Amino acid sequence: MTRAGCPDTPMAVAIRGSGMAANACAHLLKGAGLRVGQESAHRPPVPSLLLSEAALALMRDLFARPDLFADAPRVRRRLVAWGGAPVMVPHEAVLASEELVQAALAVAEEAPMAAPDFTIHAAPPLPMGELHVFGERHAVAARVRLRDPVCREEGRVEAVESGWLFLVPADGDEGWLLGVGGEIDALLAQSRLIAPVVDPIGGSSRPFLAAPRLHLPLVGDDWLACGTAAIGFDPICGDGTAQSVREAILASAVLTGIAAGGDRAALLGHYQAMLIAAMRRHLLLCAQFYADGGRGDWWRTQHEALMQGHRWCTGLLATLPEPQYALHGLRLVPRRAAA
Repeated sequence: MTRAGCPDTPMAVAIRGSGMAANACAHLLKGAGLRVGQESAHRPPVPSLLLSEAALALMRDLFARPDLFADAPRVRRRLVAWGGAPVMVPHEAVLASEELVQAALAVAEEAPMAAPDFTIHAAPPLPMGELHVFGERHAVAARVRLRDPVCREEGRVEAVESGWLFLVPADGDEGWLLGVGGEIDALLAQSRLIAPVVDPIGGSSRPFLAAPRLHLPLVGDDWLACGTAAIGFDPICGDGTAQSVREAILASAVLTGIAAGGDRAALLGHYQAMLIAAMRRHLLLCAQFYADGGRGDWWRTQHEALMQGHRWCTGLLATLPEPQYALHGLRLVPRRAAA
């Protein structure tokens, strides 16, 4: 893809970040013939990722790695106590640390560019705008020892009075415990499902934001935000990794469209509208979980914040034009052509 107005010079794209979205963008844009420079932006990695079958299929297809994480540990069932008695449900997911995922999918980095034609911000800070957060909740993670061997292939999710807990196995007889809404010890004191099968090892991580969030604007004339720098999902839905891949596919399609001489403003506007719509869907899904998890003040406050965010996103979308493009494979095409 050449730069509009410069048929012999490929469009130059700088990517800030080194996570899933950044690496996927670099992979796709290089494959499309654009010049790419990547600048790492390091942050503490997430200790354990639970990659759903959908997320794993996306990653394998995008990077042409059909055997990706074929030998990784798996969670084969989930025991859930959410506003009622525990229920066992089938569940297929792969366990991997974020460091392992990044190492497996890393793209050979090229030197950062001094004057790129366009910049993808897959890590903060962004050039302008503000972060909108839908709720007031943080999470902490702690390494635990699993008392029961059955937990080595089993995830456990439990809603308690002032938050919720999520247990996934790790190595051997150890696991990771995520606590949302308070400190691990306080949440475990309210637990009947998870507390009896774990012993904490060491302390907890620093609190990190667990409420859905959306940065606006998501685009400028020569930049866009992608990955968790653009939007962040509540971990209750387990769709964060797949969302980062989907954002990278859309962002790359926007850039290749611009490089091919497409309508820059329309393509960037489409990208922003699609991410707002994704957040709107996520907020409604989360609201259903938080409506059923508990009846106390904490649950009611979080549910109200999610519904308020859903209404806000609905209002934003009402001011925007109808989507003008459809994603066909890795390319955006005008809807009239796709019909």
